[in-house]
Amino acid sequence: MPQDAAEERWQREIAPHLGTAWRLARWLLGSGAEAEDAVQEACLRAWQAGRRGVAPEDGRAWLLAIQRNVCWTRLRGAARQASRLVPFDDALREMDRAAAGQDAEAALGARQRAARLRQAIAALPPPFREVVVLRDLEGMSHAETAAVLGLPVGTVMSRLARARQKLRAALEGSVDARAGT
Repeated sequence: MPQDAAEERWQREIAPHLGTAWRLARWLLGSGAEAEDAVQEACLRAWQAGRRGVAPEDGRAWLLAIQRNVCWTRLRGAARQASRLVPFDDALREMDRAAAGQDAEAALGARQRAARLRQAIAALPPPFREVVVLRDLEGMSHAETAAVLGLPVGTVMSRLARARQKLRAALEGSVDARAGT
């Protein structure tokens, strides 16, 4: 494939989804720096496949599937533990912006809720975390999430329901723990 055609296809079908790939990697790996490395690796793999003539039907699903595989390889190789996850600042910044017009107490409450939610998501086992990230945070449909994960739609729906149940339990547990102190 000529260089210009490959570059044009890359810009049209893959490049718009690099932010989503980074966010998925950040949630799965727990670190912005590791996410950047993983996105670079996924992009290299996608670029090489594209140069060999592999043409994805859905650029976003294809890139995210590659990204997911890169992340899982890194997770298995490093045997990461949930205690080593780095907290996210992005959600806090969003909550700060949303709370700018609120009083200080309401803003603090919003920040605390956001922090608890981030921690609960980060503590989910990776198979549950990835469906929450793709479906709830990235807004992908069940079918799109299934395509990225290489799973049947029913499995995605089941994992999502169980992940949400685990999140509810974790968040209710944190509320109960705070009430007891």
